[in-house]
Amino acid sequence: MNIRSLTRGDGVVIGAAVVLFIASFLDFKSYDKPACSGNFCPPAIDSGNAWDSLGLLMSVYLAGVIAAALIVVSRALPQQRKIAGIDLGQFGVAFAVFAAWTAFWTIVDGSDSGPGQILGLLAALILAAAAAVAAPLVPALKAPLMGAPKPVTHQPYGGQPGQPGPGGYGYPGAQQQPYGGQPGQPQPYGAQPQQGQQPQGQQPHAQQQAPAAQGQQTGAPAAAADFAPFWFAVPVARPLYAEDGSPTPIAELAPGTWYLAVEQRGPGLVAQTQDGRRGVLQDTTGIQRG
Repeated sequence: MNIRSLTRGDGVVIGAAVVLFIASFLDFKSYDKPACSGNFCPPAIDSGNAWDSLGLLMSVYLAGVIAAALIVVSRALPQQRKIAGIDLGQFGVAFAVFAAWTAFWTIVDGSDSGPGQILGLLAALILAAAAAVAAPLVPALKAPLMGAPKPVTHQPYGGQPGQPGPGGYGYPGAQQQPYGGQPGQPQPYGAQPQQGQQPQGQQPHAQQQAPAAQGQQTGAPAAAADFAPFWFAVPVARPLYAEDGSPTPIAELAPGTWYLAVEQRGPGLVAQTQDGRRGVLQDTTGIQRG
């Protein structure tokens, strides 16, 4: 299970289920204390809570908790699980609507509602609204509940730990050493960098280096235009298709996990998962670059 795939709407569902469970222990009805007549005082009426009525407990309070559990589990699973051809999330939405419907008619039909009944109705309504209406339609509730972790910075090939690379992993604009130069070798005395001046006695050698330098300058724009690998995360779960164009997904990219884009393939990206699998991400809208 990937808890990073949960959205803010799922967080509202979890919160409403917790409040609904707490409300089941509160007084379901509120009765006034009977007045005393002379020396006789009738005993106070015990209103009880939802646990004193099995039908009420199962149809409102535990039904809402079960609905929230089904919705959250279906969201966190890497693949959708179905029962009789229906997703677990759809079962959860149906349970949530049923709990809110029962709680509404229970409070309308009765009188002297207690805190358990009122709080249970509010929690059931919020649960049903978040599961069936708000979460699929409100963009703010579609955002990930937990922030995506920062991508791990890989050292360039041959780099030592703690030493920065020429431009970082996949950086296309790294500066190159001059042709024939050694790293860390000082410039000749009196020479200015990037002026092309050579000391006396080295003019033939400089003329031989000129075509090579021109070739490097000509190839620089082409190298800069090449695709640079980068890390990204998807806002919602999206399928990853095989590179041969087959319609069957080979994996599913989950929100909250960073993946490496290694190639541009038309409007899509060739992505690599953490276990080394590669495929084409066709829908790149709303992705978060690392």
